[in-house]
Amino acid sequence: MAGLLCHLLLLCLAAAGANSDLVLEEVRRSLDLSTHLAKISAELSLGNAPGGAAASTFLLALEPGLEPRLAHLGVQVKGEEEEENTLEVKETKVKGKSGKFFSVKLPSPLAPGAKVRVSVEMVFTHVLQPYPTHITQSEKQFVVFEGNHYFYSPYITKTQTTRVKLASRNVESYTKLGNPSRTEDTIEYGPFKDIPPYSQDTLKVHYENNSPFLTITSMTRVIEVSHWGNIAVEETVDLKHTGAVLKGPFSRYDYQRQPDSGISSVKSFKTILPAAAQDVYYRDEIGNISTSHLLVLDDSVEMEIRPRFPLFGGWKTHYIIGYNLPSYEYLYNLGDQYALKMRFVDHVFDEQVTDSLTVKIVLPEGAKNIHVDSPYEINRASDELHYTYLDTFGRPVIVAHKSNLVEQHIQDIVVHYTFNKILMLQEPLLVVGAFYILFFTVIVYVRLDFSITKDPAAEARMKVACITEQVLTLVNKRLGLYRHFDEAVNKYKQSRDISTLNSGKKALEMEHKALTSEIASLQSKLKTEGSDLCDKVSEIQKLDGQVKELVLKSSVEAERLVAGKLKKDTYIENEKMHSNKRQDLVSKIDNILDAL
Repeated sequence: MAGLLCHLLLLCLAAAGANSDLVLEEVRRSLDLSTHLAKISAELSLGNAPGGAAASTFLLALEPGLEPRLAHLGVQVKGEEEEENTLEVKETKVKGKSGKFFSVKLPSPLAPGAKVRVSVEMVFTHVLQPYPTHITQSEKQFVVFEGNHYFYSPYITKTQTTRVKLASRNVESYTKLGNPSRTEDTIEYGPFKDIPPYSQDTLKVHYENNSPFLTITSMTRVIEVSHWGNIAVEETVDLKHTGAVLKGPFSRYDYQRQPDSGISSVKSFKTILPAAAQDVYYRDEIGNISTSHLLVLDDSVEMEIRPRFPLFGGWKTHYIIGYNLPSYEYLYNLGDQYALKMRFVDHVFDEQVTDSLTVKIVLPEGAKNIHVDSPYEINRASDELHYTYLDTFGRPVIVAHKSNLVEQHIQDIVVHYTFNKILMLQEPLLVVGAFYILFFTVIVYVRLDFSITKDPAAEARMKVACITEQVLTLVNKRLGLYRHFDEAVNKYKQSRDISTLNSGKKALEMEHKALTSEIASLQSKLKTEGSDLCDKVSEIQKLDGQVKELVLKSSVEAERLVAGKLKKDTYIENEKMHSNKRQDLVSKIDNILDAL
């Protein structure tokens, strides 16, 4: 309750106007105009008049001409040991005054008669206007800055000095209030004494400035978080050279031959990536851009980006840069509570200006209770859903926008959310389930008959094919009997044991008879099915009979040879003749089997 009353009191004091007891004892102001930004810093000695009340806040006012271009405002207080403490700044309104005012809260109330040293830093964008607005390739770029000779303040300023830092010593003109001094690229004004509140006097400088006038007109930064150990970052950047517009044709020959040709153009710039960045890519609509160089340092990864063409005033380019980061460096958790700490905007080039930025943070599917802590004000849009592989109900996407950003906005934001770790099993289980369903479907499909009516012809063909397969098996088995009998004959010739030959012959007769009977049975089945293969099986039976006859003749001649009734030379000659005939018959049988 006490804090609420104090806050209401501060608002009432701010609405009533500036504290009349406060006075700026000394102001040392510095304007850095050496780049395409206007950086204004001021060292203030703020005093509280004796006899008044203690002041816990003071007001800062912006010059009416510059207030729409303000990108950054920071206020710090310097202690006795020169340490700097950042002060809380809130926008407020002053009764009877237009423009932007800010209420700055002091670390402790400023007692009457006391003083405090305050440092103010302001950065303005697009306040340096090219003049002339169009130049040729060989001309240098000149710009005009218009501001205020005085430090614009709601308080009386007892003494003030202003120092203007330019980009070069080539100055066309500048205002000469108070007989300023100039040395090289610096102009110093003042000291000015007893300046009334809200004093204004136009400060104008027209000078040469060939620094890169690069502006990021639009940028989309996508951060995709995975609990499997990776954070993917991709930035889509639209760049424009906002300096003096190129007038006339562009000559590549002059640009490469003359060092001062296109001196205000941009050939390349350096982007600083996080030290853990890996798998970096740089491309546009055409494809990968190979004119880039990557340098890995201890604390960062430096990437030199060289567009496909140099950028002159008014020229634009578009590119995409992406990289991966290990999640353990940016993602923290305690149980199911997670915190992602990453930069809202990262370094693109030195003295960068971003007109419009969109940041999308894609969290894992199932993330809930999302809360964002930002070091400065951002515009949160409605959360979206992002679908990628193996997603079921979508990944939550935080969408935030901000405009007019500079390097001072390169700060971390923290995204808090809850996530049940059991959900990490969802994707592996989906993969396993998908393969299980696929294999089960294939198994069922190959075993089912989806025909509406039965096909007798197809069934008959299947039966014939089955019978034929059995015939092939039996015929091959029967031919194998002859080889076994040949082994028995050879053993008989060596041992001269007639019982060996008789047992082999008996086994041949029995098994041959059984196999022949089975083949004849199958032959009759083929005939029943009306297949023409029946005739071929019949021919195999005839040829097999001839083979059997030759085998038995060979065994008889072997008996005569052993008994001494047949000469060896005659036996060898007869055996050779029988073997050739037998080989011809077996070849014919094999050909018929192949035809089956």
